[in-house]
Amino acid sequence: MTGARGRMPVAPAARRLPGASPASRDPRPIVAPPLETVYRPRSPIDAARAIGYQRRGAHDPSMIVAAGVIWRVSRTPDGIATLALRPEHHGVRAAAWGPGADWALAQLPRLCGAHDDPDGFDAARHPLIAATHHRHPDLRLGATDLVFDALVSAIFEQKVTGLQAFGAWRSILTWCGERAPGPTPRPMFAPPADWRAIPSWTWHRAGLEPPQSRTIVAAAGRRGSIERAMDGATDGVARDRVLTSLPGVGVWTGAETRIRAYGDPDAVSVGDYHVAHEVGFALTGRRVDDDGMLELLAPWAGHRQRVIRLIGLSGAREPRRGARLAPEDHRGR
Repeated sequence: MTGARGRMPVAPAARRLPGASPASRDPRPIVAPPLETVYRPRSPIDAARAIGYQRRGAHDPSMIVAAGVIWRVSRTPDGIATLALRPEHHGVRAAAWGPGADWALAQLPRLCGAHDDPDGFDAARHPLIAATHHRHPDLRLGATDLVFDALVSAIFEQKVTGLQAFGAWRSILTWCGERAPGPTPRPMFAPPADWRAIPSWTWHRAGLEPPQSRTIVAAAGRRGSIERAMDGATDGVARDRVLTSLPGVGVWTGAETRIRAYGDPDAVSVGDYHVAHEVGFALTGRRVDDDGMLELLAPWAGHRQRVIRLIGLSGAREPRRGARLAPEDHRGR
């Protein structure tokens, strides 16, 4: 990374409006100048796609896109940081605010997928994968290196529709998270500092199922040991052992955590409602179950998540004939 000479244009700080709700007010002092840098990767990468994968729905209060700038808020080991990222032809121009700004800028290459090495990946094993890889040679898997927040976001999505999970995520962060520093285009929020401090009725009001909230609270009590164990794990198998030892965390949640936190190119979300069907249809023209999916992906061992991402970019979609999974709202019970 190299230091930027000019400042990236950013949105003006929000004004305090009389009578505004707490979530819409901006209680922060005058915005301090940001730290700035330009990340220029050695080879072309699709940074916007790598970063965008971390977004939890269109209304994620921790990540928005406005006027070509990606705004991302995270709780780093050094404190909250807001990033404003403008992908350009030869890299990413970045500005950062908050106590975690230095950490966030240092981690930026990994967020953009710099660690992801497709060397050894043989796209030619299937014509659809070969064609899609040819169109998207710059596909990279980004990593946040924030394992606990990745775990929590995956737990939110256990056994529910995306609409339910993203709505609950938005509510909890907006109500219980910490306001993002910097001149964000609209109020943004970092994940809560202590997930255990969220009252049971707040989880209920947000629409999160009780098993998920209990799993998050229980994991939050072991956050330090989880993060230390994950830091010491050397591969996906070892990381899965750590994660699946937690009550309420299975192989699907473990894989999703590895994908988000580490950009694991081989992780496969076994047990997903859609992934096996999509892989089977794209590679064979018919549905398969999880075992069938793993068999189809076996020739790409080490790059199975990369194949799944390429299938997602290919445009191959099985015609939907059955009824959609209807969200279940337990708040009235």
